[in-house]
Amino acid sequence: MLYFAKSGKANTDALLKAVRARATALGVRQVVVASTHGFTAHRAQAVFAGAGVEVIAVTIAASYDKEGWTMKDAERARLRRAGVTVLTGTHALSGELSYGLEVPGAQDVASKVLYRFCQGMKVAVEVALMAADAGFLDMRREAIAVGGTGEGADTAIVVKPAYTRTFQKLEIREIIGKPRKG
Repeated sequence: MLYFAKSGKANTDALLKAVRARATALGVRQVVVASTHGFTAHRAQAVFAGAGVEVIAVTIAASYDKEGWTMKDAERARLRRAGVTVLTGTHALSGELSYGLEVPGAQDVASKVLYRFCQGMKVAVEVALMAADAGFLDMRREAIAVGGTGEGADTAIVVKPAYTRTFQKLEIREIIGKPRKG
């Protein structure tokens, strides 16, 4: 397991190198990465070039456009030209439904528990759920999910995927890397 002293973008390349090593060792052929504007997805595609691994980039939901966080059409097109599958959907664990309400939902509780590990853990689990919900994952096979804190990637896990509605069946089988501090 790889530990980083701090969270953030500076860990992206080292983490993706470790992800490649675990994917090769385990025979994993599907890697899901959180990617707001394409940085992490492009890095992942470069790391997995020629390895027979599908890179699936999960972007932030369109409801965050006002904040400037959504992927632009040109960024999405560039990723697709590079062979990356791109998904934008409702965030599985971000409390979209309970936003502005006083009562937290089950997804809010799950999110807070995952944050105890680090923000990237919550994001990695979330993008794995979203890719499964969209039908992009072979549910019979393990996947690697990559998340981060702010920009870049600092957390990666090996999962037996599950759909959001069957969240309790999700298995985090390995933690490849994570920051020790947020």
